[in-house]
Amino acid sequence: MIQEIKIQNFLSFKDEITFSFEATKDSFAEDYQVEKVNGVRLLRLAVVYGANASGKSNLLSAFPFLHSFLFMKHDDLDEPTTVIPFMLDIETPNQPSRFELVFYVGSVKYWYQLVLDRKQVYLEKLSVYHSIQPTMLFCRELENNHSVITFNPNVVKVSQVIKEKISAECLINMSLFAARDKVNVSIPEIDEAKEWLKNQMMPIVGPSTRLFEYAENQLASDNNLKEYLLSVVNNADFNISDINTQVIKENIPQKVLKAILESDVISEQDKDRLKKERFLSKLKTDFIHSVNNERGPEQYSMKAESQSRGTRRIFGLEAALYEVFHRNGFLTIDEIEASLHPDLVELFISGFLKQKSRSQLLVSTHYDPLLETIGDLLRKDSVWFTEKKESGHTEVYSLVEFSGLNRLSSVRKAYRNGNFGALPKVKE
Repeated sequence: MIQEIKIQNFLSFKDEITFSFEATKDSFAEDYQVEKVNGVRLLRLAVVYGANASGKSNLLSAFPFLHSFLFMKHDDLDEPTTVIPFMLDIETPNQPSRFELVFYVGSVKYWYQLVLDRKQVYLEKLSVYHSIQPTMLFCRELENNHSVITFNPNVVKVSQVIKEKISAECLINMSLFAARDKVNVSIPEIDEAKEWLKNQMMPIVGPSTRLFEYAENQLASDNNLKEYLLSVVNNADFNISDINTQVIKENIPQKVLKAILESDVISEQDKDRLKKERFLSKLKTDFIHSVNNERGPEQYSMKAESQSRGTRRIFGLEAALYEVFHRNGFLTIDEIEASLHPDLVELFISGFLKQKSRSQLLVSTHYDPLLETIGDLLRKDSVWFTEKKESGHTEVYSLVEFSGLNRLSSVRKAYRNGNFGALPKVKE
């Protein structure tokens, strides 16, 4: 589980910001919204509010950026790291970006630090907490345009040969984790953290993410997912009583086959398969709708393309949620309310929180009626805000930083009245 992230000089974050999942002493929904890990109380949900272009999406994007960079393999020193610094300042584009991530694998706490610019990594460090103080596992620094890697010999048992292999693979524009993946060796002290970062941090979901296609692929191989999705749509009253997903094969016309084979859009392995089989596999999903009319109960089969955008999106979102439950993973959703009725937003969040799991969900939203559920669904410490200042940089802060919350008749009205900032500055 993630405890906190610190970000500096990345996208709209000029100064260092800290975003934390650590819970306050508030006991509301303690048994299903708070996980106790080694005495630390961590939230399973955080919701971020803010005006358009205030930095909500940038905050969420920090996590997939880290995941992508950590496991992106480079063969060329000239390939960029893909980090984007704060651009609305004369100095920051030429300064490195900084990240710190504190997370737990089981009951073990790790601290990852990264300093890099668009060309190279200046510092990369992983530490573990076996006591109050962190113990360094590895430290990678830039010296004379080369990465110098130090493993802690008291904790990490790595032979000199393996050290040299990892050092040779670790180009200045890539992570040590990516370099370590190129070397076939076991380093348990580091690999536990590496595997968590690789497998538990899921891709960001945005308003235009093709989630239904993801759900179809999962449905084709997982009957338990089908049962889960049907239970969701029954609660949401979609009149959908069954879902049938199957793989169908379509013959490829000779002209189309020739064009595909001459292109570079698929791998040589796939081209060889197409030459032999001459067909494409695709998924076909039908929804069975149950209705009651003057003739009584009836059922009708409809194609996936006939379903509403909201229906397709809720299927995709719930499939992603199902995955994060089973991974005990971490999922970010940007603009969760996109194409969804407000009641479905609350149903989705409620469904997530009811699942006993170490999974975590970070969402951004403009749907402020959700603030009315504080004390019924949301916890106060789950709510965060982003605000863009006149200099163009983003500030991030929590609802619990404000005093007098218990005296408010409505947190939503207080937000609308500007008590917490994070609103559009509309000129009249």
